[in-house]
Order: sequence, then C-alpha cells, then structure tokens
Amino acid sequence: MAADYAAVNGLRIYSEVHGAGRPLLLLHGGGSTIETTFGHILPALARQRQVIAFEQQGHGHTADLDRPFAFESSADDAAALLRHLEVGPADVFGYSNGGSIALQMGIRHPKLVRRLVAASAIFRRDGMEPDFWESMRHATLDSMPAELKDAYRRTSPHPERLQSFHDKSVRRMLDFQDWPAEAIRSIAAPTLVLIGDRDVVRPEHAVETFRLLPHGQLAILPGTDHMALVQRWDAGTIGAFLDQEGPAR
Repeated sequence: MAADYAAVNGLRIYSEVHGAGRPLLLLHGGGSTIETTFGHILPALARQRQVIAFEQQGHGHTADLDRPFAFESSADDAAALLRHLEVGPADVFGYSNGGSIALQMGIRHPKLVRRLVAASAIFRRDGMEPDFWESMRHATLDSMPAELKDAYRRTSPHPERLQSFHDKSVRRMLDFQDWPAEAIRSIAAPTLVLIGDRDVVRPEHAVETFRLLPHGQLAILPGTDHMALVQRWDAGTIGAFLDQEGPAR
C-alpha cells in the first residue's frame, strides 16, 4: 500500500493505492473514513485491481477548508484527484454520501468513469423516509455514531474540530436539493445500484434510480440495514459487475 497527499482544489487530499490492475476509486460515506467504510472489502478488491481510496474534504486525514460539504464539489475533488494521479477512466464505488458523489461523477465527469457502483445513494429527498430528515434536524454531536467520532479523533489533523465537522456533515444533508430525473438519465456509465432491504434508502427509490439509468443493474441485500451494509459487502456481486465489459444489460 502506498499513501500520499495530493494538492487539488485547495485541499491536501489523503489517498492510498492498493494492488495493481484496472483502477477503482472508492468514495467513503459521510462522516466516515476509508477504513470505517471499506475496511472489510478493500483487501478483496485489491487482489485484482488498483484500488485508489481517498478521504474527502474534512474527513479522516484530509484537513477541512472554508467551503461547505456538497456532493457536487466532492465529485469535482474526486475527478481532480484522478487527473492528478493521471488515472482514468476508472471504476467508481461509493457508499451512502459517497454513493451520491459517485452518481455526480457520472453526471459531471463522464469521461473519467468506466463503471459505477452506487450503494445507498439518493438523488431526491424522498429517497429517505421523513423520519431520517427529522433526525437530521435534531442531530447533535452526542447522536453521532461513536465509531465515527473515534475515527475522526484518531485520523484528523485537527481532532479539536469535531463539532464543526459534525455540523457541516449535517448541513450537507439539510441543504440537499433534489436532482432532476434527466441528470440520472444522463449517466452513460453502467451503474450498479446497491442497497440493503432495511436501508435508510427506500427500496422504491433504488428501483426508480435503476429504472432511470440507461445501463443500470440492481442488487438488494436481504436482512441488511444501512450500517450493516459495510460489514456485509458482497464482493462477488460487486467484482462480477466491475469485471464486465461493455454496457450493462
């Protein structure tokens, strides 16, 4: 594994490269890190691929800057990192907020994307139940999962900024506005839509996303909620999708 920092878009982005082969970019979840999102599956993915994992603005080892968290800017940061590394087109695998960032990469940077895996991703607010948005409106640092707080304190260059990190993460969700269906239809890359059947993302939303995509596939893992998904990644399904050539049927 090789770890380094890249100066892109005003950030010093922390990234790791594992393995060799066709490039695969990993986009971790909101409030998370490489390890907490992909620790269980990264070794399996790296056996046959060059896995590029990085930590987004203000997350993990990557210091924050005076800019809100947003899916669109995170997609631009990811694209800038690929260009900095002179990698592309790459496969892209994102989870939760990272899944929505993956969709934005397909929309905003199509020439850099070969295939997409969008796990627990949304493109409209009604992709999640009203209870989720209510919890966001009342979110506090005490309600932030302990494993995410611990990961931030362990990896961040500014662990004293945890409160700011929490608040910006919540604000990204509260400020989220629906994307038009035409934007999803514009994604030319074959895309696997993946959720758990007990996810915070509604199954109906995953199906709608799948139907809008020109080259979509759909996988719903049984007996799996949002947090359990990262412990139960189906490496066989994901690997088989990424190994395909040409458009998804």
